Amino acid sequence: MTTTSRPASPSRTRLTAPLSQPDLSGRRAVVTGGTSGLGLVTTRAFAAWGATVVVGARDVERAAEVRRRLLNDLGLSDDRVTIARLDLFDLDSVDGFGRVAGAAAVDLLVLNAASSSVPFRTSREGVESQFATNHLGHFALTGQLLDQLEAGQDPRVVTVSSALYTRGALDLDRLGDAAGYSPGRGYIRAKLANTMFAAEFERRLRRAESSIRSFAAHPGMARTPLHGTYPSATTRAVTALLARAIGREPEPADAAILAAATAANVTPDLFWGPVGSRTRPDVAGVPFAPVATDARAAVALWNASMALTGRRYLEE
Repeated sequence: MTTTSRPASPSRTRLTAPLSQPDLSGRRAVVTGGTSGLGLVTTRAFAAWGATVVVGARDVERAAEVRRRLLNDLGLSDDRVTIARLDLFDLDSVDGFGRVAGAAAVDLLVLNAASSSVPFRTSREGVESQFATNHLGHFALTGQLLDQLEAGQDPRVVTVSSALYTRGALDLDRLGDAAGYSPGRGYIRAKLANTMFAAEFERRLRRAESSIRSFAAHPGMARTPLHGTYPSATTRAVTALLARAIGREPEPADAAILAAATAANVTPDLFWGPVGSRTRPDVAGVPFAPVATDARAAVALWNASMALTGRRYLEE
C-alpha cells in the first residue's frame, strides 16, 4: 500500500513580552472601529509609533472628541489621525469610507470593528447583522483597498477574530434565517467567518504572488464595550464578572493584534493571541483549527461573500 505524505502542520510559536515597539514613521494604517476598546489602543499604538492612521467609526461626533484627546495626549499634529464614518452594516458606507482610506497607499489594515450578540435583524442584502457587519463589511472593504495595499510597505491585513470560532457553524444557507437564531451563536458564526476569511485570503494572496500578507489574531477575554451589548441582562452580568475575574484591559489584550501587524517573527499560518500574564502577556501563535481551513467551505464562503457584497477579487 502506498501512502501520500502531508505537509507538516505549523507548530505553536511564542513571542515573549515586552514586544518591540517598531518605527512606523512614514507608514499609513487603517483601523476599523478605532475609537473605542481594542481599536482605540491599536490606533494609539500606531500613532505613537509614527504612523498616520485613518479610523473608521459609526459615531463621528464622539470619534472626533476621542481623536482630539488622542492627538493632545501624544502631542501629534492634526494630520496624523483622520476620522471617517464607517458603518460596516451598510455597504454604501463601506464604499464611502474606502474612498477616504484609499486616497493613498495603505501599509496596515486592521479589521477590528465588530457587532456582538445583538438581537436578530437583517441587512438590505438579507443577511443577519453580525455576519453582515463583522465579515461581509470587512470583506468588501478589503477588496476595495487591495490596490492601495499592494502599493504599501510590508502590507499586512490583520483580521481580529475570537478563540471561540472553533465552536461555530457556518450555515451559509441560513444567513437570513431567524428560526433558531441565538445572539451568541450568531457572533461565533461571524468570528468563524472572520478566521476563515483571513486564512483563505492568505492562500489566495500567495497564489497571486502578492506582497500583502493576511493574519488572524484575537484578544482573549478583553474588557471592552462589546460586553455591554448582550440582550440578556443575566448574560451581561455574568460576562462582566468573568471579564473582571480573568479578562485583560484593552491595552495588553491587543498585544497579538499589534504583533501580527508589525512584528518580524509572526507568520500568517498561525492564529495569534495573548497568553500568560494579564498585564504583560506573551503572544502565542497556534495552528488554525480544521473548521477554519476546510478548503471546500473556504471557497464557498469566499464565493458567497462576493455574491452578497458585489465585490469580486482574487477569484479562482
